[in-house]
Amino acid sequence: MSDVFERYERQYCELSANLSKKCTSATLLDGEQKKQKVSEIKAGLDEAESLIRKMDLEARSLQPNVKAVLLAKLREYKSDVNNLKAEVKRITSTNLNQAARDDLLESGMADALTVSADQRARLMMSTERINKSSDRVRESRRTMLETEELGVSILQDLHQQRQSLLHANTTLHGVDDNISRSKKILTNMSRRMNKNKWIIGSIIAVLVIAIALILYFKLK
Repeated sequence: MSDVFERYERQYCELSANLSKKCTSATLLDGEQKKQKVSEIKAGLDEAESLIRKMDLEARSLQPNVKAVLLAKLREYKSDVNNLKAEVKRITSTNLNQAARDDLLESGMADALTVSADQRARLMMSTERINKSSDRVRESRRTMLETEELGVSILQDLHQQRQSLLHANTTLHGVDDNISRSKKILTNMSRRMNKNKWIIGSIIAVLVIAIALILYFKLK
C-alpha cells in the first residue's frame, strides 16, 4: 500500500467519525443552529467524497493484487458516505417537538437523548469503522514488512551464491594453472629421458665398436 493512500485513508476515517458525531448532535438542535450544523455536515461529505476519489485514483495506479484489496475498501467507504447522506436527509426532514425537547432539557434528560439506542449504534458503527480501518492499515504494513524481509533474505542468498561461484571459479583457475605446470614438468622429463636414451645408446655403440676393434686386432 502506498503512503499517499494511507494518508488519505486516515483523513477519511477521522472525517467519517467526526461527521457521525455531528449527525448525532444535529438531532438535538433546531432552527439556525440545526441549519448551520447540517451545512457543516454537507461540506464534510463533499470533502469525504473528494478523499474517496483521490484514494480511488491512487489505488488504480498500484499493482493488481494491491489494487483489488484497496478498491474493496473504497466500496465500503462509499457505502458509509451514502449512509451518512441518508442520515442528513432524515435530519433535515424531521422536526423535533420543541416542547418535548424543552421538557427533556429542563428535566436533565438531554444526556439520555444523546445516548439513545440509535445514536449509540451510530457511534459504535463509527468506532468500529475506525478500528477496522486501523486493523487493515496495520495488516497492510505487516504484509509489506514481511515482503521486504523476504526480499532482503533472497538478495542475501543470491549474494552468497555469487560469492560461492566466484570462489569456485578462482579454484578452477588454480587447478588449471597446476595442470599446466605439471604438463610442462612431464614434457621436460620426457625430453630428458629421450636425451639420456640417446646418450646411453651412443655410449653402448661406442663400446661395441671398441670391443669389436679389440677383438679384431687380437685375432688378426
